[in-house]
Amino acid sequence: MALETSPDAPAAVRTIANGIASWINQLGAVWVEGQLTDVSIGRGTTTVFGTLRDTDADISLRFTCNRRVFEAVDPPVTDGSRVVVNAKPNFFARRGTLALAVNEIRHVGIGELLARIERLKQLLAAEGLFAAYRKQKLPFLPHTIGLICGRDSAAERDVLENAKRRWPAVAFRIEYASVQGPAAAGEVMTALRKLDGDDSVEVIVIARGGGSLEDLLPFSDEGLIRAVSQAKTPIVSAIGHEPDSPLLDLVADLRASTPTDAAKRIVPDVREELDGVRQLRERGLRAVTSWLDREMHALAAIRSRPSLAAPVTDLQRRSDEVAALIDRSRRTLTHRLDRASDDITHRLASVRALSPKATLERGYSVLQLADGTAVREVAQVAPGDLLQARVTDGRFAVEVKSEENT
Repeated sequence: MALETSPDAPAAVRTIANGIASWINQLGAVWVEGQLTDVSIGRGTTTVFGTLRDTDADISLRFTCNRRVFEAVDPPVTDGSRVVVNAKPNFFARRGTLALAVNEIRHVGIGELLARIERLKQLLAAEGLFAAYRKQKLPFLPHTIGLICGRDSAAERDVLENAKRRWPAVAFRIEYASVQGPAAAGEVMTALRKLDGDDSVEVIVIARGGGSLEDLLPFSDEGLIRAVSQAKTPIVSAIGHEPDSPLLDLVADLRASTPTDAAKRIVPDVREELDGVRQLRERGLRAVTSWLDREMHALAAIRSRPSLAAPVTDLQRRSDEVAALIDRSRRTLTHRLDRASDDITHRLASVRALSPKATLERGYSVLQLADGTAVREVAQVAPGDLLQARVTDGRFAVEVKSEENT
């Protein structure tokens, strides 16, 4: 029942505290699952103090436990252990704090952890977070690599040493984060956001040197998996284990078996690349040399042809042929002209022999009437007609005196 209070009649702190304690102390024992953190044993006491942290949310409760109960767990529990405890909530009115009084501790079974991871895996796979089309291609030669790892860890040393041994000019931007325990997933996500927001970082490596299933639980955290799937920078998972694969391996753009393997797969070996360049140059030189040899042989074959080996000879032969043809043409034309000249001479002689002038030259003359008509018959003239007599060298007039027929 609620207390009746007012500004004029307020309740005392002890009243409120005792009321809360009375109500909470009525609660019975409950089974609670969580992760142990900040475990410590009070000096001079048999009481163990610590925090039970929620595995999926940033919520925790303090707990107390008898040392005998704590040490009875087999195998022993430590910071980071995932457990199920039987505890009764207690409110200490004097300090105003709430704690769980633990009377039994059990490890969360490996089978149960695997089953939970498998259910989450199926859920995320159904959303397409592990699909191949979402994978980003890694740059061939990244200038700056982002690295998320534990401080002073073997994973950091393996990645840095192997990457710089392969390509000394590569640069790193390192963000340190817890890679084990309840705070690991959150710190890794924070580091991921920083590196993903840096435009100079071309690929991000999340590295850890392996561990048990419980140690690797942060890398199957749903929040971390979704953050990796939304990153615009390619992500490489290098957790350093083989049998138990966390969900980070499935969502990452590339899974490396170890941090050393990650360095080898994201940075090319300068010696191998130089050898590749040398081999390519040699292949190119051989190809060009072979091509030049073929072309030189072809050119030599063309130059050995008579038309190119002695081009003047062919021209001289053609010149001789032209000269012979010209001479032949001239002889043929001269012969034909001579024959035509002889023919003209013969024809001219014939024409002259048949010409009236030739007849006149033999002593004949031609009589013509006044109109120029030649007199062929006596009947054409009459005494007294004036005729023209034409001889070889001219003409003269004659008069008809008489006529007679023969």
